[in-house]
Amino acid sequence: MADLYLKALESERKSLWATCRLKGLAKNTPERMRIAELDGLIRDHKDKPAKH
Repeated sequence: MADLYLKALESERKSLWATCRLKGLAKNTPERMRIAELDGLIRDHKDKPAKH
């Protein structure tokens, strides 16, 4: 079964990254900080052992 939480995180990150690239946003903007936060959440989620 698909991991919907992970897909949602990755989708939000992709959308924010596209916005940042389009607008040329600097690293200290809320959007870029959220991307960094999402990176951490994605990394933590992938490091967790899968429940069966």
